[in-house]
Amino acid sequence: MGNKSRAFELITEDEMIRIGRFAKDKQTPFLAIDLNKVGQRYDELAAQMPGAKIYFAVKANPLDEVLKLLADRGSCFDVASRYEIDQVLALGVPPERLSYGNTIKKERDIAYAYEKGIRLYSTDSLSDVQKIARVAPGSMLNFRLLLDGAGADWPLSKKFGAHPDMVYKLVKSAKKLGLDPYGVSFHVGSQQRDIGQWDNAIALVKYLFDALKEDGIRLRCINLGGGFPAQYLKPTLGMSTYTQSIIQYLKEDFPDDDLEIITEPGRSLVADSGIIVAEVVLISKKSDTNRTRWVYLDIGKFSGLIETSDEAIKYPFIFPGHEGRGEWSEAILAGPTCDSADILYEDYKYMVPNTLKEGEHVYILTTGAYTMSYSAISFNGFPPLQAYILK
Repeated sequence: MGNKSRAFELITEDEMIRIGRFAKDKQTPFLAIDLNKVGQRYDELAAQMPGAKIYFAVKANPLDEVLKLLADRGSCFDVASRYEIDQVLALGVPPERLSYGNTIKKERDIAYAYEKGIRLYSTDSLSDVQKIARVAPGSMLNFRLLLDGAGADWPLSKKFGAHPDMVYKLVKSAKKLGLDPYGVSFHVGSQQRDIGQWDNAIALVKYLFDALKEDGIRLRCINLGGGFPAQYLKPTLGMSTYTQSIIQYLKEDFPDDDLEIITEPGRSLVADSGIIVAEVVLISKKSDTNRTRWVYLDIGKFSGLIETSDEAIKYPFIFPGHEGRGEWSEAILAGPTCDSADILYEDYKYMVPNTLKEGEHVYILTTGAYTMSYSAISFNGFPPLQAYILK
């Protein structure tokens, strides 16, 4: 019954009543965002890492209301495309507070960003450095390290970053091309549970800083990336435990250096603020002798829950009206589309009330990050996940 009790640790009775009232006149599935929680998470991080610049990863939750709230608090923004650039600038955020963090970009998109006033870019390849030199002369660069993402629920390995020796060469090439080698960036993996991964990464950064200093190039920024966790089914340590450890790692490797520190949170700022309200479409068994029920919801992998792939992110589920009563048993949870990959949890069996009926609501907690932004446009004709600000 562990997943049942864990879910109720993450929501109060008042919040249950509030979301129930909010859902009465709305078509499911939808995502409701509590802006107060977003503000609280930002304030906590800003207080625990004083002096660090916070660049919110827009891809985590691109709702205008979320971005505006963070902008008003002084947040900077990590953008990954010209479309995110346009969105953030349209909210009145000055281009000096934007970083083009995607290492995979077209030359014309770099030129567009430069024209809009963006002067900070992330890179991990010679071709990209050369593009930036041609159309964004004099810009500052963060060079991304390749890490394996060990310890993370949602690793970001292989695709991004370069080996330290390659980063060393890229920095020297960028300097020769008239660019400004600003710092080194990395990402330890999303929903990272092993705080020691930041220690390993910072040690690599130290190696690069020292090697380049001998060549007359002084890097002055460390971009810690994201990775701070949210509260899903499996508990994690609190934010303060992460920040205190990371600050200590920085002091150990860079005791005398006056460095600029950047962090790029996404999930940790917005995940806990979101609740998806879904509906039970169908409950069935595959045979008379099979004891396991299949519970099909009107939301699945293609409508916002892609992070259930390989059952990596385990969301807490609430079945309103069934708290503390009746028998519960294991079930397989799946989405509504005609794609056999649209199964949320099959190996890990969630406990579901035996009295659950088709047409009832299900609340999926900690869904404020990477749900609306991952939602497909029209697979099977289903519209993208609707998002609201919780009133």
